[in-house]
Amino acid sequence: MGRLENKRAVVTGAASGIGRASAIAFAEQGARVVVCDVEATGLGETTELIRDAGGQVRSVVGSVSDPELVEDLVQQSVREHGGLDVFFANAGVSGGLTQLFDLQVEDWLSLLKVNLIGPFLAIKHAGRYMRENGGGSIICTASVAGIRSGAGSTHYSASKAAVINLVQTAACQLTGTGVRVNAICPGLIETGMTQPLFDYARAAGKEKKIGQLNPTRRAGQPQEIAHMALFLASDESSYVNGQACVVDGGLSASHPFVPGKLA
Repeated sequence: MGRLENKRAVVTGAASGIGRASAIAFAEQGARVVVCDVEATGLGETTELIRDAGGQVRSVVGSVSDPELVEDLVQQSVREHGGLDVFFANAGVSGGLTQLFDLQVEDWLSLLKVNLIGPFLAIKHAGRYMRENGGGSIICTASVAGIRSGAGSTHYSASKAAVINLVQTAACQLTGTGVRVNAICPGLIETGMTQPLFDYARAAGKEKKIGQLNPTRRAGQPQEIAHMALFLASDESSYVNGQACVVDGGLSASHPFVPGKLA
């Protein structure tokens, strides 16, 4: 029996990377899944991978910044799969590496619509259904960039810090409802968002330097974040609520230092 047997889940940002890995893991563990992304081709590939493995899945193309779409994701799960137990608000954008003084208001607005408004809409609509139907687990993708400086651009980092606070305040406002709300804070993970960094390092012969600042001395893989998402989606995490769960190889455990030079 799978860890998510008989559960119904929604996963956004499922066309690739962490979202794809998580949707596949959820389905492998028995969940019936609704997947969503703006990128139709990748989403179709994710859907086929799940179906080919015998999983039950529905796919929806669209942006998580659209209130009607997010509400429909909840209703799709209810209509097609009989309810909703897990909502993984994973979709996000990097916003590039624009420096502080070069950022425009439009840059902030376009990024916040996805990175912050998306999780807010997930909590609003999934939380409303779950509190009236016995509870559930809502998971949001934040980042180590939301914990402290040095892991992302200004607007990206601020959006992920806001997601952490959103999760904390939402968990408290849903007190006594059986709805848990948690965030995952990935470190450097090889996904479509970070692929240019990995491609550059490999082309320059510097692949061994990727992830050198964390104690595990490597970057992470999407499946390693999916494992945390699976834990938070399952009943195994029944006493975990309002937390920012860091999965970064130990990067955020320390102040910066030169490896081998710490006295």
